[in-house]
Amino acid sequence: MQFQQLAYFLAVAETRHFTRAAERMRVAQPSLSQQIRALERDVGAGLFHRIRGNVTLTEAGETLLPIARRILAETETAYRAIRELDELGRGRVRLGATPSLCTGLLPAMLAAFRRDYPGIELVLHESGSRDLQTALSEGGLDLAMIVDSRVHDDSRLESRALFVEDLVVISPKDAPTPVRGRMPIGALRDRPLVMFRQGYDLREATVAACRAEGFDPLFAIEGGEMDAVLELVQAGLGLAVVPSTVVGDRFRRTRFTEPGLSRVVRLAYRRDVEQPRAVRALQEAVVRYLGGGVAQLPPGTRPLVGG
Repeated sequence: MQFQQLAYFLAVAETRHFTRAAERMRVAQPSLSQQIRALERDVGAGLFHRIRGNVTLTEAGETLLPIARRILAETETAYRAIRELDELGRGRVRLGATPSLCTGLLPAMLAAFRRDYPGIELVLHESGSRDLQTALSEGGLDLAMIVDSRVHDDSRLESRALFVEDLVVISPKDAPTPVRGRMPIGALRDRPLVMFRQGYDLREATVAACRAEGFDPLFAIEGGEMDAVLELVQAGLGLAVVPSTVVGDRFRRTRFTEPGLSRVVRLAYRRDVEQPRAVRALQEAVVRYLGGGVAQLPPGTRPLVGG
């Protein structure tokens, strides 16, 4: 009894037709029929009733069917497990992340992962959460670190919460403090802001928070990515609302009064795709490093592992 013969038998059993089974297996129909006859000789019993083109299983065929399915499934599992032994030595993972994460926490985490798995090729795609979710859903990414919950609108995607990070107001270090202590969101009224481009989740969060207080924010300049926004603030063009993880020592940081502004960073992935072992290894590393408290998260950032 050969694995190929069992695969042919299963195809005929499921299609109840020798020609359609041959098309499924991409083999000539006479060759498939020959292998089925050889299998019947091996087991010592007929497996199919062949009456006027109507193919049905015999009692022996009904007995063999679940066994054949189990054998083929376990064989595929064995092949996959063996292939995956080598994937951690030469795998490839496409990771998407927002610019703030690429600027803040991600470099140290990826450096740690690279030390553990030097053979895995990492491909980093930097973009906003909305674009990352689209790329992930369409198969252009294996994993994506996003900062909103719109992933729940896509049935193909699933996500896991990692941590919460506060949003803060930054200004040049040599500039006067915008307000003493913490500032309410309303204090941003009439203050020039350096604003991100359209589609940036930080832009959406800032505008929504201001409008909830009854005003539209004033833009000194808009359209930048994270690095550009930081440089423009440093040059004195205005304030900016950014994640606490990107501030560092270059800027004066002012927190909002409670409840403030914050966002949940999530790791998203396809629920309908069996991930290669290299992808699972990075996924586990992200959760362990950023969600499990291994990383030294900056002040205002709290681990949060969950759904």
